[in-house]
Amino acid sequence: MPLPVEVETEQHQGTESKQARIEAHAVIGEKGRLVIPLHIRQAMGFEAGDEVEMYVQDHEVHFSTRWNRLQRAQERAQRFFALGRSLAEELIAERRADAQSE
Repeated sequence: MPLPVEVETEQHQGTESKQARIEAHAVIGEKGRLVIPLHIRQAMGFEAGDEVEMYVQDHEVHFSTRWNRLQRAQERAQRFFALGRSLAEELIAERRADAQSE
């Protein structure tokens, strides 16, 4: 029988976006296995066969996929660059200018 899932939405100060907090309870099996409840997997975008990275910090276990971590890093980096600016295009232009000057 699936365990109930509690869903909370919290507003973070200083931001306009809302970030959902999804909670669930599960039991660790005899062999140390933990089944991630469906609602959590859906919220994280986890699918069968995905490789999941995890780490422990402050007595909490954090799960993510490489794709999710890359996407979060890109979102954070965008705050430092003007909209429409492409660092890849700037690097290519710089390399072409260097090659022409040789």
